[in-house]
Amino acid sequence: MQPIPIKTTVVGSWPFPSWLEFASENLDKFGPADISEMIEDAVVNAIHDQVTAGLDVITDGEQTRLDFNLSFYGFIKGLQPNHEETRKFGPPAHDQRGKHTIIEALTAPKGLGVVEEFKRLQRLAPEGKILKASIPGPYTLSGRMLAGGIYKDRWEITEALLPIVAKELEDLVAAGAKEICIDEPSMSCYAYKEDTKRFVDIFNRTVKNIVGKTRIGTHLCFGNYKGRSVGKKTILPMLPDFLDFTVDELHTEMCVLNFAEVHLLERFAEKMDVAVGVIDVKSYYIETVEDVKERIEKCLKYVPAEKLAVAPDCGMSQTARWATKQKIANMCAAAKQMRCNGLN
Repeated sequence: MQPIPIKTTVVGSWPFPSWLEFASENLDKFGPADISEMIEDAVVNAIHDQVTAGLDVITDGEQTRLDFNLSFYGFIKGLQPNHEETRKFGPPAHDQRGKHTIIEALTAPKGLGVVEEFKRLQRLAPEGKILKASIPGPYTLSGRMLAGGIYKDRWEITEALLPIVAKELEDLVAAGAKEICIDEPSMSCYAYKEDTKRFVDIFNRTVKNIVGKTRIGTHLCFGNYKGRSVGKKTILPMLPDFLDFTVDELHTEMCVLNFAEVHLLERFAEKMDVAVGVIDVKSYYIETVEDVKERIEKCLKYVPAEKLAVAPDCGMSQTARWATKQKIANMCAAAKQMRCNGLN
């Protein structure tokens, strides 16, 4: 059960302030002390935005991650950027994201950096907020690595990454993380064409050493690079196999589906708590409080309040900060009103 009925949460990322985006493109002009200060200020910024919006669960906004996957590649030995494989011009799409060639067995001797991020969040966050750490799972993390040579296909790359991610999860628990989201959007993107039972096996082996020691969640979506989906937009292929994920909370997009498959949430709610996307991160329409309340009502027909969390469809890193703040504030206000109405 959720610690708070109709809990408000985010997936993980929050938009960069404009100065951070500029600074990240000009890091050669800053010294180590400047960069350290910059990182801390950015996290304080993200925490302030989230607390002001009224979220029950906050993150560090993933302010040190310039890309969902590629930011972790700097921690992994055995990778070499392969710019020949990347399209340079034209409309934005996933083939414009960086790709990497594997030149030796993959290792991460110093971890993936998530523990350091979480300890910073612990230090800077106000008391009373639920803190969440997020990390891509091994299948999603493999997404920009080119198979061939050492690893023949994506499955073998995933198996090489699995113990690296599992170790980071154990270290997060040791650092005091009470809620961890293992993001596996590649699994939901390709559930329509790949072996979903194999996905479940990979996920469950990744988390097996932290089960019962923290609240485990997963985020499933259809892609959000430059606000563009990449997967087939349906959660139906995830059933019934994804019901066997070892998770406390499963988060899925719903706005992008226009709530057409909201009835399928009932299946998930029988096995786990359900976090539902009620904010469209791919639209600059600002949902009103009444809009969000209507969406929550749709969810409550299939998921009881004590098992329901509400969130944006995906991370907010691809949505402008001014819009993000308004959207999330209205989401939180709607959830609180629904919560109060339910208790009266």
